[in-house]
Amino acid sequence: MVHRALSVCSRVMSAGSRTTGSRRAYLMIIGSVMAVSGCGEHAMPTIPPVAQVDLPRFMGDWYVIAHIPTRVERDAYDAVESYELRPDGRIQTTFRYRNKSFSAPLKTMRPIGTAQPGTQNAVWGMQFIWPFKAEYVVVFLSEDYSQTIIGRSARDYAWVMSRTPTLSEADYAGNLQRLSALGYDVSHVRRVPQSPRDK
Repeated sequence: MVHRALSVCSRVMSAGSRTTGSRRAYLMIIGSVMAVSGCGEHAMPTIPPVAQVDLPRFMGDWYVIAHIPTRVERDAYDAVESYELRPDGRIQTTFRYRNKSFSAPLKTMRPIGTAQPGTQNAVWGMQFIWPFKAEYVVVFLSEDYSQTIIGRSARDYAWVMSRTPTLSEADYAGNLQRLSALGYDVSHVRRVPQSPRDK
């Protein structure tokens, strides 16, 4: 099964080289995330999740303050991740960003998240293409649900997010310390340019 999953992953990534425009970018992010995650294996994460996530409270807009990015988002500006709870209990995700500048056209991706049973909603499978789900772990969540960090067992990608487009330097430094304590190399962290905007 593992070899079969890796074969499918390879075909997904190869498809990205034969397409153009937004579909190619979409397939590239699928390949980037799935290639390291084993194409969505359902093993429990080896990175520690938070104890519990109140899903309705977690929904809404999150500004990406910093990240260890996938290939597609390595030059992202104005990146925002939005969550909406669907009637079937899954999480409709909308990721919006501009590439390389504030004036670039807005790009959008819409994967679907599924909270993994037994994790108190802290571990999701993020589905970019059926039936594969990439690991998505809430590794930090402030008590007031104003800041969060999403990580992965592979310590390959990470996202520091906030309800506002900016963070204080103290909060930003604190989040980098959290990533480091989780085993990440924070020298790879990129701060995402965010233009000021009203909530």
